Amino acid sequence: MAPTRVILMSCGSYNPPTNMHLRMFEIARDHLHRMGTHVVVGGVISPVHDAYAKKELASATHRCAMLRLSLQNSDWIRLSTWETRQNCWTKTRICLQHHQNLLNSMLSNSNDIKHHLQIEDTDWIPENVKNSSTDNSPIQIKLLCGADLLESFGIPGLWLEEDIDAIVGEHGLVVITREGSNPNKFIYDSDILSKHMNNICIVTEWIPNEVSSTRIRRALKRGESVRYLLQDSVIDYIYKHEIYDARMPDTTM
Repeated sequence: MAPTRVILMSCGSYNPPTNMHLRMFEIARDHLHRMGTHVVVGGVISPVHDAYAKKELASATHRCAMLRLSLQNSDWIRLSTWETRQNCWTKTRICLQHHQNLLNSMLSNSNDIKHHLQIEDTDWIPENVKNSSTDNSPIQIKLLCGADLLESFGIPGLWLEEDIDAIVGEHGLVVITREGSNPNKFIYDSDILSKHMNNICIVTEWIPNEVSSTRIRRALKRGESVRYLLQDSVIDYIYKHEIYDARMPDTTM
């Protein structure tokens, strides 16, 4: 049986995008290829809309610019700006479905779809997929996330059950977890996740890295160095545009 072709999709604030955000894609691809069950043909990052109204959320314009800088050296992870261009905040379920439907139309060589799309609508689709006339086999978009997102499914009132059911059942999860955490127990304790456990791939990150955007914003405000946590080009962009009240580190001491 041929491996399933997948595109890994990550949704979030990216406020700012860290090196760990990119590492998650590499870790997940390595694991899926080692398992031999999937072939990762691409990765896509979808930053959240400004209407998400998260504290200290930089504008989508800045976050997309920082992501483009972060992805300059990646030959397989792309940016999708679709979510940021909507009129309001979009549920993760809807975002996944939109990208899956667009991908399916592209694979079916639907000229009606292709002729009515703007360039930015398909920028995230790998070129070999857009231009292939021989391999139109299905490609499944899977949600790439950390263990914290998986565990957030258990917070009362945060997610609708039908949304969890659609996200996990129709698309699937690739969860990057930490040594010592127990996502399998969390899945077992959840009826809705247990039902779709064959569509959840748990990947352990054996090289712990606790980098978070929140901690980086705090360091920037305090004039502390964040070098090697973000791409240098992103750091320069933050200082240039005075995002997060960032103060340049004092290197004269």
